[in-house]
Amino acid sequence: MMKRRIPSSGEMLPVVGLGTWAQFDVGPSEAEREPLRGVLRMMAAKGAEVIDSSPMYGRSEAVVGDLASELGLSDKLFYATKVWTSGREAGIRQMESSMAKMRRARMDLMQVHNLVDWQTHLETLRDWKKEGKVRYIGVTHYLDSAHPVLERMAKEEEIDFIQVNYSIRSRNAERSLLDAAMDNGVAVIVNRPFGEGSLFGYTRGRKLPDWASDYGIGSWAQFFLKYLLSHPAVTCVIPGTSRPENMLDNLGAAEGPLPDEKARLRMAEYVERF
Repeated sequence: MMKRRIPSSGEMLPVVGLGTWAQFDVGPSEAEREPLRGVLRMMAAKGAEVIDSSPMYGRSEAVVGDLASELGLSDKLFYATKVWTSGREAGIRQMESSMAKMRRARMDLMQVHNLVDWQTHLETLRDWKKEGKVRYIGVTHYLDSAHPVLERMAKEEEIDFIQVNYSIRSRNAERSLLDAAMDNGVAVIVNRPFGEGSLFGYTRGRKLPDWASDYGIGSWAQFFLKYLLSHPAVTCVIPGTSRPENMLDNLGAAEGPLPDEKARLRMAEYVERF
């Protein structure tokens, strides 16, 4: 499993993780939860660690906490979640609730979701980091329109991570945001790496180019993820899935050679034809 360094600490983080929006927002039934157990087992078997959630994601935080505990993975994952409300006290209550749901006495990464009241929450989070309640702090967004703010924060704020939307057909982050994060020692988590699944619509029924095998790419999911991971600013990608076989496929992007700059351009141009 390929790993990348978290700039603020030097800790090495596996480059493919798991997002939990929608897929982990399930009830208590075995039919709903057993596939998710399979996803977590696959992560553990292959050495993946990052699992990202949010109070915005319905029951996902609690499901992650339940299943990780049940499978004996509580201390083998890198837990990330978010604060998604306004006001200091409301933020504290929500973060404490999230930590309880995920069964964490200490959260690995707490992020301000979609920059909601970020000034207030970052002040709290800096205090929490000093107190040891969280290990890392960061901010997130999912729209290109937020990239200028994220870039400014990467340059000016004391944060460890930004989480940003980025895919092979949505490359606005490449204009300057990713370089700003790398230049200022901020780790990058990529959300929406498959464009919320739209990329598979473009490539449905199409074969991979023959040269994809030069980079150990065996599926379109690996094609899309290796493009992102080949940017040196990217620390981790977090595609979501509720299927163990898809998790295994995604994790394949963390093995083998990565495309160089010439190959990255070729990949983007190839997909733009569809």
